[in-house]
Amino acid sequence: MTTSTTETSAPRAISVKVTNDAVEVDLSDGRTVIAPLAWYPRLQHSTPKERNRWRLIGGGEGIHWPGVDEDISVEGLLAGRPSGESQQSFKRWLSKRSAGLAKKRLHLPKSPTSRVGRGSAGSRRLRR
Repeated sequence: MTTSTTETSAPRAISVKVTNDAVEVDLSDGRTVIAPLAWYPRLQHSTPKERNRWRLIGGGEGIHWPGVDEDISVEGLLAGRPSGESQQSFKRWLSKRSAGLAKKRLHLPKSPTSRVGRGSAGSRRLRR
């Protein structure tokens, strides 16, 4: 009896799409793996812009989202494993993120018409 040895390589990610409900990953072997977005809390709490900014790592062995520091491996997707991040770690990240977003909002430049201050066209001085 003769047996044939065929080397198979693990499938690699070739493209990624994140919707409001799921992470969809197209693999090199033609399959598409879809996982619930709820499995990845950092992605779930990210903006659409952050979700769409990803890159393949390890030649497609995984996907990285730099804006939220999230990594998902193809192996984990195929095994049906959600994020392994602890609740404590996620809460710390979410707290820092919320503080950072609030700080950014405070430092946004104001429109010229909303400025009120010394010497601006829209300012009024109160006399006592």
